[in-house]
Amino acid sequence: MTSLLSGFALGFSLILAIGAQNAFVLRQGLRRAHVLPVVLTCAVSDAALITAGVAGFGWLVEAAPWIAPVFTFGGAAFLIAYGTISLRSAWRGGQALEAADERAGDLSRAVATCLALTWLNPHVYLDTVVLLGSISSQSPWPFGFGVGAVTASFVFFFALGYGARLLSPLFAKPSAWRWLDVIVGLTMLALALKLVAS
Repeated sequence: MTSLLSGFALGFSLILAIGAQNAFVLRQGLRRAHVLPVVLTCAVSDAALITAGVAGFGWLVEAAPWIAPVFTFGGAAFLIAYGTISLRSAWRGGQALEAADERAGDLSRAVATCLALTWLNPHVYLDTVVLLGSISSQSPWPFGFGVGAVTASFVFFFALGYGARLLSPLFAKPSAWRWLDVIVGLTMLALALKLVAS
């Protein structure tokens, strides 16, 4: 249960950050355009990447034990940089969520846009395959950690896609985005410290 909850918490905190993919899902949710296919595309893509990270990294660690510390400290450095950027964004303020430029259009266009925003983003590989994979190798139950991270993806994307209309009045205020950036930044820094300490 601890591994599952750890995977859920880390997966959720990583995916919470504002990016092009989340902006597109939010926009689709606000417009109620192809919400189910879009959130499923994001969640299933994440599930595939997380599974590859959990399965593949465990094999690499057994074959070459020196890899785990390299990715552990690399992941910590990435989290520190990511957290710092989020806190800097909160400090500057005035940032607004900009949805992807693509229009809702037909279903195939929406899914193609979602796939491009997911698979062509180099950060998604760092977050899922490298970072989650490296941390899962330190978990008492790597499979449970992976299940927790995959569950977090499904929960997040469905909540974002279908809850977008409920959140629109709140996130119309710039201060709401500043608070979100603060929470994301502090979470990333705390995870980096935990990763290094472990």
